[in-house]
This record gives sequence, C-alpha cells and structure tokens, in this order.
Amino acid sequence: MPLSPDARRELLQIARDAVAAAVQGRHYDPRGEALGAESPAGAFVTLRRFGELRGCIGQIEPRQPLAATVAHCAIAAAVRDPRFPPLTAPELDAATDIEISVLTPMERVASVDEIEIGRDGLLVQQRSHSGLLLPQVATEWGWDRDTFLAHACRKAGLPADAWKHGAEIFRFQAEIFGEKELLPQNARNTQES
Repeated sequence: MPLSPDARRELLQIARDAVAAAVQGRHYDPRGEALGAESPAGAFVTLRRFGELRGCIGQIEPRQPLAATVAHCAIAAAVRDPRFPPLTAPELDAATDIEISVLTPMERVASVDEIEIGRDGLLVQQRSHSGLLLPQVATEWGWDRDTFLAHACRKAGLPADAWKHGAEIFRFQAEIFGEKELLPQNARNTQES
C-alpha cells in the first residue's frame, strides 16, 4: 500500500530533522505518526546538494518501523557515507534536497529478462560481495539492462560480467519521493529541539 502524501511529508521532515540533529551533535528520536510510518520497511535516504549526490545510505531489511529506518539512514547518509566528508550545518539549507526510497521485499531473479529499467532496483551478491543500485539510478544515467547489471556488479566489487557467471541477482521496487516534489523550498525547515 503506497504511503499517503501526509506520511511522505512526515518522513521527509523526520529525515531533515535527523540530519540537522546529527550535524549539530544532538540525539534524535523519530516519532512517526502518519499511517505507514510505524510499519517495518527497508529504505534508502539520498542527499543531493545543488543536484549532485552528497550521500546515500540505506537498510535493505525491514528491521524497525519505517520512521526509525528513515532517521537512521538519513543520519548515516549525512555523516557516515564513506564517499563524502560529513555534511556540515551550513550545508543543510534549501540547496540540499532529501529523497527517500521505501523498498519492497527482495525477489530473486530467475532470468534477467524479468528486470525492467525504471521499475526495478538490483542487488547483486556473490560470496561476501554485494552491491545495490536503486531503481532510479538506471533511469538517471540512461542505462540499459546489461549496463545496469554491470554497474551493480562493479558496486559489489565484482567483475562487470559476474552476473553471467554465478552471481545471485535480486530485484525490488521502491516508492520514491523527495522534498522537491512535496515540500516547497521555504518549507524545508528543521526543528530546533
């Protein structure tokens, strides 16, 4: 069941408040009230600054309520993504957009023909290696299915053609929403608590 617009707005505010608390060195405890925010779900939080990736961290397994998952991932994307330095308080302004991807359960792919660009995200696993790409990545980069698979393999630290040589492939969908669509720029505020 898709999240309501109110639940989406609330989750985006939880993410922004969690990031603000992290960059200010404060503890944050999410309290999701909107329908759907209390149910366990996997999710990713992506931060973009002036349209460029600034952090993206997620949790695949639905281990805790969605509101808590979003808060945890938002904090990690802001201050623990190893690809970027920690976000600073001055960077948490209207130029930094937050996007949330709420994941469906993983489904093992029997044939790569099942994968649909724009709908499916990918998880590739082989031995101790794994790499995940969200559904929107292939669309944003204009990739076809083979290129998407190759990049998922590379993200796992595997050869680009590992998907042809025994790597397990899983697909999933995501409900994707962001501040750009749901919150006007002047409404992107953070709570001071």
